[in-house]
Amino acid sequence: MPFSGEDLAAIALTLKLASVTTALLLVLCTPLAWWLAHTRSRWRGPVGAVVALPLVLPPTVIGFYLLVTLGPHGPLGQLTQALGLGTLPFTFPGLVVGSLIYSMPFAVQPLQRAFEALGAHPLEAAATLGAGPLDRFFSVALPLARPGFITAAVLSFAHTVGEFGVVLMLGGNIPGVTRVVSVQIYDHVEALEYTQAHWLAGGMVVFSFLVLLALHWLQPREPRA
Repeated sequence: MPFSGEDLAAIALTLKLASVTTALLLVLCTPLAWWLAHTRSRWRGPVGAVVALPLVLPPTVIGFYLLVTLGPHGPLGQLTQALGLGTLPFTFPGLVVGSLIYSMPFAVQPLQRAFEALGAHPLEAAATLGAGPLDRFFSVALPLARPGFITAAVLSFAHTVGEFGVVLMLGGNIPGVTRVVSVQIYDHVEALEYTQAHWLAGGMVVFSFLVLLALHWLQPREPRA
């Protein structure tokens, strides 16, 4: 078998982290994307810039500041300790927090574009039929924005699977707890175990190709003239 027990544990942990992160991102980012798509507030630009920061910041920078903020002397670390939750660095919940921040733009931006593409007419038509704000959102906006949700889910999952810098800074390299596939590949290379690294790295290449292929197939087609 090409994969060792530690490889399989890393794969399982990676899939668990990506699944939890994707589910939470879709729930948390939907109202934020809706607000960004429709607000005329002067805060739209700054909030959008903060959401997009992980696209340009090195992952090690994000991981370092999360480590400081969530650590025993950081403000959020002191808060979690006061609540009896302990500190989050070097734990699976800590990885989830880091992944939520690191992958946030890959969820928010497709959802925002989907909501902006809806236009006002479908919601206005629903309003004339007596639908309330929540009814319009759940019965009209969400179904019409389904391609945006699919794109957000696929990109968020794939981006979380490929994390390395944030995971290593915030989670360390604890087998079965925080060691994901990207860190396991790094360990194999450090130990000159290139064959094992090839199996995992090749799997990541195939996975990334399938993600891009899925996105191509799932994108709505423009009708031909």
